[in-house]
Amino acid sequence: MLYQLYETQRALMSPFAEFASAAAKLYSHPLSPFSHMPASQRLSAGLDLMHRLAKEYEKPEFNIPSVQVDGVDVAVQELVALEKPFCRLLRFKRYSDDETVLAKMKSQPTVLVVAPLSGHHSTLLRDTVKQLLKDHKVYITDWTDARMVSLNAGPFHLDDYIFYVQDFIRHVGADCHVISVCQPTVPVLAAISLMASAGETTPRSMTMMGGPIDARRSPTSVNNLAMNKSYSWFENNVIHRVPTNYPGEGRRVYPGFLQHTGFVAMNPDRHLTSHYDYFLDLVRGDDDNVDAHRRFYDEYNAVLDMPAEYYLDTIRTVFQDFALVNGTWEVDGQLVRPQDIQQTALLTVEGELDDISGAGQTRAAHELCSGIPTEHQRHYDAMGAGHYGIFSGRRWREKVYPTVRDFIAKYDAAPLHQTAAPRRPSTRTSRQRQTTE
Repeated sequence: MLYQLYETQRALMSPFAEFASAAAKLYSHPLSPFSHMPASQRLSAGLDLMHRLAKEYEKPEFNIPSVQVDGVDVAVQELVALEKPFCRLLRFKRYSDDETVLAKMKSQPTVLVVAPLSGHHSTLLRDTVKQLLKDHKVYITDWTDARMVSLNAGPFHLDDYIFYVQDFIRHVGADCHVISVCQPTVPVLAAISLMASAGETTPRSMTMMGGPIDARRSPTSVNNLAMNKSYSWFENNVIHRVPTNYPGEGRRVYPGFLQHTGFVAMNPDRHLTSHYDYFLDLVRGDDDNVDAHRRFYDEYNAVLDMPAEYYLDTIRTVFQDFALVNGTWEVDGQLVRPQDIQQTALLTVEGELDDISGAGQTRAAHELCSGIPTEHQRHYDAMGAGHYGIFSGRRWREKVYPTVRDFIAKYDAAPLHQTAAPRRPSTRTSRQRQTTE
C-alpha cells in the first residue's frame, strides 16, 4: 500500500514540478519582461529549487564519449557485453587511429568493476570508470531496477548475485582484475572463493574498496540499523510490492524511495545546507557551483528498487549472522572458504572518514584470505576521504587511483598464476582490428 501511495503522490506532484520549472524560466529568461521585475532572480531561484525537490529523477547516463590515453583523445563506446534479467555487463570500448596509442591500449590490463546494488545506479561510479579507462580495458556491472523486471524472471537472491559475478568473470576472462566498491565486496569475495575451491582459475587481482567484509568492526549507523533490527522487522517494514504501472508488477522489493529517505536521514543538515547554497548560487549567477550541485543530485536522487530476496539475504548473511567471517556461509551447498584463494593478489582500500563502512571492515579480508602470501596483499588508507571519496572526486583521482593502478599493473605484468581461462575467438572485422583496443 505504501508504494501505491508514493506513486499517487508522485503523480500529483509531477504537474507542479513542471509548472515550477516553467515559471523559473519565465522569471530568469532575459527576453521575458518578468525577468526585469524586482526580486525576479530570487523568485526564479526559489521556483527552480522547488522543481528539483519535486521532480522525478531518471537513471543517469555514463556519458563518457572520450578519454585521454597518453595525452591523446580516444573515443569511447558503451556496449552491452552480456545481458541477464537483473544485470547487464557493460564494456567501455576505446577507439583510436593512432597506432602507438592503439598498441598500448591493446596491451593494457582488463578490469571488471562490480558496482554496488544498494540503491543507486552503477553510474555512481562514473568517475571511477572514467579514470580507469586511461590505463585499462573496463567492464562494469549495470544492475537493473527490480521494478522493471517481470515476475516471470523469478526471484533474485544473494546467491544469484554471486553466480552473476562468476559468469561475468568467466566472460571477461580469468586474467582480469576485479574491483568491488562497497556492498559487492562480500559477494565478490564469495564468488572468487568458490571458484578457487572448485579449482577454477581466479582473477589476477581483486581490489576491495569500502565494504562490510566484517561489519562488526567500527560499526556505523548503517551497520547498527542492520544489526539491531530483527530480520522480521525488515521483512515487515521495508518490503513492498511493485504497483501495476511497472513491468515488475507484484514483485517484492525494497523500494528506491525508501532507500533515498534513509540516505537523506543520515545527514539531513548537510543536504539542507547544500540546497540553501544552491538557491544562493542561483541568485548570484554562480553557474559553476549550480552545475556541480545539479550533477551531484541528479545522481544522488536517482535510485532503484532492490529485489526483496537479495536485500533480506544480505541483511541476514552480512549484518546479522556474519556468515563470511564466521566461516558458516554456504552457497548452493558449498562452503565459502576465502582461505582457498591462492593465485589472486589482494588490495583493500578504506577511507579515513567513511561513515558507511567503518575502519577495519574492509581490511578484514586479509585475515580471511590466509592462502594469499602476505607479500601479495596490500592495504591502503585514504586519508581525509569519506565513503564516496575513495571512488569519486579529487582524492580518488589523486590518491586512491594511482595506488589501484600500480597494484593492477604489478600483477598484470607478473601474475601469481600463468594459466588463464580460454577466450572466445574474435569476431571483429579487419577495420575494427585496426582501430579498437
